[in-house]
Amino acid sequence: MQFVDEASITVAAGNGGSGCVSFRREKYVPRGGPDGGDGGHGGSVILVGDESLNTLIDFKFQRFHKAPNGQPGRGSQMNGRKGEDLFVQVPVGTTVIDVETLEVIGDITAVGQELRVAQGGRRGLGNVHFKSSTNRTPRQSVPSGEGERRELRLELKLMADVGLLGMPNAGKSTLIRSVSAARPKVADYPFTTLVPNLGVVKLGLHEHFVMADVPGLIEGAADGAGLGLRFLKHLTRTRLLLHVIDVAPFDESDPVESAEKIIHELEQYSPTLAESPRWLVLNKCDLVDDDAREAMLERIVERLNWDGPIFRISAIAGQGTDELVQAVHRWLVEQRRLEQDDEDFAAHTRAIRERMEAEAVARTEARLAFMAGRQRRDVDSGDDDDFDDDDFDVEVEYKP
Repeated sequence: MQFVDEASITVAAGNGGSGCVSFRREKYVPRGGPDGGDGGHGGSVILVGDESLNTLIDFKFQRFHKAPNGQPGRGSQMNGRKGEDLFVQVPVGTTVIDVETLEVIGDITAVGQELRVAQGGRRGLGNVHFKSSTNRTPRQSVPSGEGERRELRLELKLMADVGLLGMPNAGKSTLIRSVSAARPKVADYPFTTLVPNLGVVKLGLHEHFVMADVPGLIEGAADGAGLGLRFLKHLTRTRLLLHVIDVAPFDESDPVESAEKIIHELEQYSPTLAESPRWLVLNKCDLVDDDAREAMLERIVERLNWDGPIFRISAIAGQGTDELVQAVHRWLVEQRRLEQDDEDFAAHTRAIRERMEAEAVARTEARLAFMAGRQRRDVDSGDDDDFDDDDFDVEVEYKP
């Protein structure tokens, strides 16, 4: 199945029904007077969060969504029927952007949350509203309003508790395979992971958390290099980042330099995201000789000047992964407890998330503005390139 986290659609609300100009004409009722009914309001287009969806693939095939019009009024003061609202199901975590103004209309972050993206046209009023002692035969009515029509861009950000961060081939996909039921593709070459993967880490019958694995970052990712710019946004809604470092890279590169590049790219993309809680996970420790292992790991930590939590694991062998998962779960439980019991802590957490979202939105708006400017330049120069967003689509098999 195709994973799609960006889509462009058109939504059109229904027009309002027109008011009726009518006069009562019945036997034995002379001069019955005006009796034109009102029209019905046009239907609105409303997006609704649906937990059963995890991709925007449906919007690649159905790009136009139209709500019904309101019915016109009739004689005998009969009002027209209101157009039914059109409810469009979208994945939880969808950000809605107006293409014309680049304004973020809203975020859908909860199951069942509704977001009205196109308002239906108002109803027209019939001539019955204009009768008076001096105007016995009114022939005017209030015209109906047109429904809103908008070009929208939908961007999906995965909703996860923990995000895996690291260079290509650091072992992020292997780690999520080791601790959850997710089965992303793994191989011994960089950029095996082309799309984000979600895995549910279960610790008991009713205890679990969600982990997200995004494609590996490279230097310049914040400026669009590799796959980073497109998928870094998925980390903005996680509570905790696990920075996975390959301590024995196959190309014999310096693990510390690679880790510093990742930190730099985070700071470039979102300073708030770079300051969010992050733990160091030293992976592939089983590939280092026992005698030199501890000394080498200490040198890595010292060169990074790291004073936060550190975990030494081998994802493929399952060494140290249980301790990591248990520690993450305890931390998440404590964070949720603090948010419920401490109002100051909850307000501080909300402020950080809002600032992080604002920085991600600014990045998105800048990218859309750049793409729009490039398309205008192509048109002016006569370039007939048929490049569009679909060129980024990747075919993958999805397994929950």
